[in-house]
Amino acid sequence: METLNLFIRSIFIDNMVFAFFFGMCSYIAVSKSVKTALGLGLAVTFVQTMTVPLNYLLNEYVLAPNALAEGVDLSFLSFIVFIAVIAAFVQLVEMIVEKFSPSLYNQLGIFLPLIAVNCAIMGGSLFMQQMVGAGEIRNVGESVVYGLGSGIGWWLAIVMMAAIRERLSYSNIPAALKGPGIAFIITGLMGIAFMIFSGIQL
Repeated sequence: METLNLFIRSIFIDNMVFAFFFGMCSYIAVSKSVKTALGLGLAVTFVQTMTVPLNYLLNEYVLAPNALAEGVDLSFLSFIVFIAVIAAFVQLVEMIVEKFSPSLYNQLGIFLPLIAVNCAIMGGSLFMQQMVGAGEIRNVGESVVYGLGSGIGWWLAIVMMAAIRERLSYSNIPAALKGPGIAFIITGLMGIAFMIFSGIQL
């Protein structure tokens, strides 16, 4: 039950976009089309699911105080190590997408390699580290669940936003609000809507 609670919480309550506003650059830029948003959301979910557990293992068995040897604390290297792992997986995702879906690769453009610096991805690993310290994540399995849930949460947010923006293209929006303006307003309203999940306990 605790694992299910962690999964639901990472998708709805601690949603990277609506709770922390992480990954907003690619969220706003790529959410103009549902097809593109689906592709980027799946790529982010894959990277998040793979990097959070890997960074968990590195955090527990390499970076944590006394992990390698008594008196050795490498926790100050967390940022560098986490970013290196994320960059490696983003490169892998980029090569896979280019090989199997060239059209999606062309649609995503610069935003696919920018997953490496997407703060939602880095935020997932840093929140995992924080949750390990608080005792909320106790093993690699729970880190996989958290990584998958936070990736699905970001994917859900960008697909919902893309669906709304596709419908908005047929709406009469004031000129001053067209583009990012209306997107930020909608994001704020969706963030308020997602606050209803904050009291859920399974």
